[in-house]
Amino acid sequence: MLKKLTVSNFAIVERVEVVFGPRLNVITGETGAGKSVIMGALELVLGGRAEATHVREGAKEAEIEAEFEGFTVRRTITASGKSRAWIDEESISLSELKARCDGEVEIHGPRANQKLVEEDFQREALDAFAGKPMTTVFKSYSDAWATYAAVKAEYDRLSSSEFSEDRLDLLRYQVNELVSANLSDDDDTIAERHAAAAHREEIVENANAITDGLGGDRGAADMLASLQPKFNQIARHFPAAADWASKAEELTIEIEELSRTVADAVSRLDGEEEDLDALDARLTIVNRLKRKYLKGAADEGGVSQLIELTERKKAELDSLENRTVRLEELSVKVAAALSEVEKCGKALTKVRCAAAEKMSQKITAALRSLGFVQAGFSIAIEAVDPTAHGCDRVIYMFAPNPGESIRPIADIASSGEIARVMLALKVVLGHGGTTLVFDEIDANIGGETGCQVGARLAAVADSQQVIAITHLPQTAVFGHCHLVVSKSVAGGRTRTQIHEVSGEDRVREIARMLGGEKLTSVVMRHAKELLELKKGSETK
Repeated sequence: MLKKLTVSNFAIVERVEVVFGPRLNVITGETGAGKSVIMGALELVLGGRAEATHVREGAKEAEIEAEFEGFTVRRTITASGKSRAWIDEESISLSELKARCDGEVEIHGPRANQKLVEEDFQREALDAFAGKPMTTVFKSYSDAWATYAAVKAEYDRLSSSEFSEDRLDLLRYQVNELVSANLSDDDDTIAERHAAAAHREEIVENANAITDGLGGDRGAADMLASLQPKFNQIARHFPAAADWASKAEELTIEIEELSRTVADAVSRLDGEEEDLDALDARLTIVNRLKRKYLKGAADEGGVSQLIELTERKKAELDSLENRTVRLEELSVKVAAALSEVEKCGKALTKVRCAAAEKMSQKITAALRSLGFVQAGFSIAIEAVDPTAHGCDRVIYMFAPNPGESIRPIADIASSGEIARVMLALKVVLGHGGTTLVFDEIDANIGGETGCQVGARLAAVADSQQVIAITHLPQTAVFGHCHLVVSKSVAGGRTRTQIHEVSGEDRVREIARMLGGEKLTSVVMRHAKELLELKKGSETK
């Protein structure tokens, strides 16, 4: 639900803050006051196209903020046309903004993208109307489709041109070369072992000198140990020397441990003397394979990657060498899976056809009350190749005027007609969650139809928030929250304001919509009667 919209320096709006109610919010005002500007700001904060002309003349940037239940989105546009967006004060990209706001608001009006003309929306609405029977058959179809898609993908992979005889020969050669190398985890240290073997005498000589210097007679450890009494003597008269003695003892222990570590390592090198020629040959093989298959330098490690690559190529080779047999097996599985898809698809189509007939009748009846007295509406189910959604295509067909052939609604309906069909659809579905915005849904209709439109808007608003811009008082009286947009001129600049009206102020606004600026007693009485009639219809 949209709780609040704050607009600053956008078009002719200097700053307005609009608080919306949870049910039907009607927005009225004189032509040119800025009602459509408010809707334009809402479209923009939801991810619409930003342009420099959106910024109020003389301002550095425009800012629009929309507060929903649970999160807030904000967008700014500079005078140069650059825009930024935030969700809960965290900077995001335009695509992230659109993704987060998708499904929160549906805008139906002259400038807005109409969801009703999208085939996915038409199908999803029909499936929602079908209810539980659709849930059951669609689950069966989805499972069948997933199985079919998986085996078909494997079949296509094996049968693609990528798997030629040349590819097979190359894989055989590569697998033979990698397997013959008999790589193991020990090869990861081959470079270190080779270096140690090549410089064994130098390493042993220097290591022995190190151990003698550290732990031998008169080595560093002995020298520190011999100084211990000196530290103790000083400590009797100079307390800080006690810390020196403790540190010297720690260093002695560390030096002795280092000496033993060096000695142990060198003793292992002496005891496990490796054949330098064998190591040299092995290192050459490992480095050549890494350069060839990993495109890396010889000293970068990667033997484990070579081992993993060997296993992958062995699996691919096995799959290719058994390709003919595997393709035959997969062909049978694909045919069986497709048969199951078509079987489940027929059941899905049957449910859709039954639901389409009932839904068409209900929408037609709802359209009658919205001014389309002789309009035609139906839902066509057209067979198509299987997809993830079924084996059929759902198309909403519409003929707004008598004598016209019925055609897909996307091809012929005007924005106002689409908005009223959407309202009829929402009445029929009877549930929601998305905020619905109707921009001048009652354009070019009379007062009696306007009453029906208002009543239908109010009915839909029982289950979801609705915002409607209207010029008809017969529609406006059904609003649970009535917002009036007005403009004034101060300091040579036009400013737009918006405020909620109730009580006598609301009567005056309805009267203005009925009779213009001359609020005669007759017009005022008529306005009160309209509001009273609306109250009466709610109590029935």
